[in-house]
Amino acid sequence: MIPRPIAFIRVPKVYCPAHSLWHALAPLAGGILALAAAAVAAADPAPRPSPLKNGSEFQSAEVRALQSDDFANPMSLWISRGEAVWSEARGPQGKSCASCHGEAPRSMKGVTARYPRWDESLRRVVNVEERIQACSEAKQGAGRFGDQSDELVGLSAFIALQSRGLPVSVSVAGAAQSTFEKGRALYFQRIGQMNLACTHCHDASWGRRLYAETVSQGHPTGWPAYRNEWQHPGTLERRLRACFFGVRAELPRYGDPDMVALELYLAWRAQGLPMEAPGVRR
Repeated sequence: MIPRPIAFIRVPKVYCPAHSLWHALAPLAGGILALAAAAVAAADPAPRPSPLKNGSEFQSAEVRALQSDDFANPMSLWISRGEAVWSEARGPQGKSCASCHGEAPRSMKGVTARYPRWDESLRRVVNVEERIQACSEAKQGAGRFGDQSDELVGLSAFIALQSRGLPVSVSVAGAAQSTFEKGRALYFQRIGQMNLACTHCHDASWGRRLYAETVSQGHPTGWPAYRNEWQHPGTLERRLRACFFGVRAELPRYGDPDMVALELYLAWRAQGLPMEAPGVRR
């Protein structure tokens, strides 16, 4: 016996004022909620670790002692090189950094603590190293230093030394805001074959052991630094690239805007912490 087909009954639409009102107001409500969420995000971009701890607090006693001894600290060799570059006449006009800025302890005091920052002449946010490169090109006519060269790292370390002990104080408002937002997004973005984000280590796991290291809160206050693993110093950008390598992600080039944006976000997370560069890390 062949079953009879089921008859579907058309139910007439019933007008419901409340339902119609919801459909009319839903887009407006969604817009209001989006604006509220944006306002909250602007007021508190993301929670910071509590209590804030500088990078040296996660190092061994031996590494901390090495960093605190200005004579034993291996960065002293690069600081001396940077000091020499500061006074070195370069380019066709024979200008040095001191020609424009005078004595570094006076003119560079607090500078590194305020970087990365918006540069009006370059129309973008730059870190200290890129500001050095811009001066070398435009002011001295001497071209760019090599990425991670002894001259560039040494000069950056010498400038950073003038901010030692001063609190990190970067601006993420105005023209720098979009760069800050980009850096914040990258900090929480999963990347690489290991599918990890910065936050998984430096928010969720700080203080825990990872092989022979204690995971830090990821603050940039000690950079440039001498890293024992490298047997050489490097800038914060080199350290960030090492993290990208560690999670098996594509390495960004030096000077990549994303790296500068991430540096700005990290500096914001470290607001108020004292600068301790030039540092020593395991």
